[in-house]
Parts: sequence; structure tokens; C-alpha cells
Amino acid sequence: MSSEETERVAALRAHEVLDTAPEAEFDAVARLAARLCGTPLAWVGFVDTGRVWCKASVGLEDAEWPRDLDLSASEPGLCFQASAPIVDAQGHVLGTVAVGDTQVRSWSEAQQTALQDLASLAMALLLGRQHARQLSHLAKTDHLTGVANRAQFDLALDVEMRHSMRTGEPFTVLCMDLDGFKEIVDGFGHAAGDAVLCEVSRRLGQQVRLGDVLARLGSDEFGVVMRHGAQDSAEVLAKRIVRSVCQPITLPTGDAVGVGISVGIAAYNDSVESVRSLLAQADQALYDAKKQNERRWKMFVGGR
Repeated sequence: MSSEETERVAALRAHEVLDTAPEAEFDAVARLAARLCGTPLAWVGFVDTGRVWCKASVGLEDAEWPRDLDLSASEPGLCFQASAPIVDAQGHVLGTVAVGDTQVRSWSEAQQTALQDLASLAMALLLGRQHARQLSHLAKTDHLTGVANRAQFDLALDVEMRHSMRTGEPFTVLCMDLDGFKEIVDGFGHAAGDAVLCEVSRRLGQQVRLGDVLARLGSDEFGVVMRHGAQDSAEVLAKRIVRSVCQPITLPTGDAVGVGISVGIAAYNDSVESVRSLLAQADQALYDAKKQNERRWKMFVGGR
């Protein structure tokens, strides 16, 4: 595959449109193409590496066909076909808006212009989908660290609670708070604090399982919704997190600093009545862990 084709396919797949469910806007484009061109067949197709996949169609039975296949082979009696490319701002041809007929027919310049306009509309729809996804992601993401934010954490927690109350399957919540973070900010400044938060988030992300939700809940507070995880699994995770976070962190200035992390764990069981009560258990466990870590720190400092 040439470098140009690699770029084209990457541009198409970045829109995350392949193999998605029908959408009314694309269906409307296909219907308009058939109506404006007076044809029984119309489709909005995107060209993947080895196939043409239809996002919307009128009169077609197949949702996709091999890229090098003459469509008349899969649509017996097809005698006429016309198309207009769906082209992005970089010039990549992502697909086509096309029409077909089982009869030989004439084709006017006005009809070709209409097809080209519909192809431009299809490209605008792709961009609209992309922008909507980006906005949705931003609404659920902490702007500094890139992990989920409090809103996404609360949503995941509510979903897991409902699932567990219905099925009885366990899940666990971890609430975490950094130890020594204020001292770093006081000594090195807020930029250093931001660097620490980003590095801690990266380390936490390496420890949690795929499917678990890691979120930044506040200044130096983090949380994990551990899906399908019981208390013992959460305790193993907490130990890994503590070991990982406590490793020295090198700031952009070259200075090496260290933070600790306190972890509070609360596991769902039949006695848990609400998200609020589960979080209250996790917060209490975090408070106890924080106090214990503070006592250890005072003993360490006093014994030096």
C-alpha cells in the first residue's frame, strides 16, 4: 500500500464511521441522491482498504462489497452508475455518493452538480460527527491529565451500581489522595505540581485494568471504579499503585521529588444501598489510610 493510500485510509478511519449504525442524516443524503437523480439505487459509501462499505443506501441489499468488484456483479441488471467523491480538506477521497439504475439512461450536468453537492454535504456530516465526539470527550476528560473527570467517574459509578444491584456482581471503588503534594507546590511552584499530577496519572493508568475507570476527582485526588472487581483484587491493585506512585518523579527542571499516595477501598455488597453510602465508605477508608500515613511520616522524620 502506497504512503498516499496509507494516509487516506488513516484519514477515513479517524472519523470512526466504518461499521457504525445507520444515522438519519446519511440516510437522507442517499434518499435525496435517488430523488434528485431519478434513480432506483443510491448509496453513501466509504472506501476502506479492501472494501466499499455503505453507511446509507436506497435499493441495495448488500452493505459492502470488495473494492475491486464491479457492482453490477452483485447487483444484477445494473446498467448505469454515477458518483461524486467525498473529499476531505487534505484532498483524501474517503468515499462517494453514488446512484445507479437498471436501465441505460442519460445524465445531465445539473444531476452531476447535485451529486457533488450531496458529497460535500456528506463530508460536512462526517466533520460534524467528529466535532461532536471531540466535545463529548472533552466534557468527560480532565483537561490537565487527560484521564476521566469527576462527571465521568460519577456516571461510571452509577452504571456499575445499577448493574451490581441487578446481578449481584461485585465491583470496587478506590478513592486516592496524594501525600506530600502541597509541599511540592509550596517548594517548586504550581508548574511542578502540574507535572507531578500528570506523571502520577500516567502511572495510575499503567496499573488499572482495561475497562476500569480512572478519574481525577479534585486537586490531587483520584478515583478508580474497578469493574467486576472484589475487595481482594482491589487490595492487590492498591499495593501496585502505592509502589508505582512512590517512585521518584523528575520535574522538567531536572529536580527529583517524591510523593506518596493514600488509598481508601470500598466494595459493593448487599448491604450497600446507594452510591452515596459506597463513596462514604471509601472516603472513610481513605481518611483512615491518610492518618496512618501521616503518623508513619512523623515517625520517620522524628527518627532521622
